[in-house]
Amino acid sequence: MKKMLPWLITILLAITLIAIVAVILYKSMMSEEPKDAAGKAASNAEAVQAEMLDADERVELTSEIKDIKTNLADPEYIAVLGLAFQLDEKSTKEDFDKISNIQIKPIIIRTLSDMKPEQINGSAGKDELCAKLLNLINPVLPEGKLVKIEVTDYIVTRL
Repeated sequence: MKKMLPWLITILLAITLIAIVAVILYKSMMSEEPKDAAGKAASNAEAVQAEMLDADERVELTSEIKDIKTNLADPEYIAVLGLAFQLDEKSTKEDFDKISNIQIKPIIIRTLSDMKPEQINGSAGKDELCAKLLNLINPVLPEGKLVKIEVTDYIVTRL
């Protein structure tokens, strides 16, 4: 019996470790966390409870950046965009307006510079762009959060 005790302990430890690894792998494989930017934005949007705002409240909480001009990843194309950003609070909008030209606009230009014209075309392309921007801009805001981005003007043309 004394000679079998170390073997029994070793086997029990091995079975325990295998079971722990199996549980961890099962949880990580079965988590339904989206991997793409649009999926992450959609899952974040589900967590936010939507409040119905009247027109005056929307205007108070919305900031616009117009005439964003940049080349796309294909150097033969240029994009001219206008975007509307809806924020969660009035103080967040004030902070957003203060940093819009020095932090927000460069993020938009970098994001557009990595995209090809085919990626932005259509409503799916615009939704993907808005989702990427939502995920990139929210961490930059000093407080509060960006709730929604809408494309107000859109032109992609060949140079």
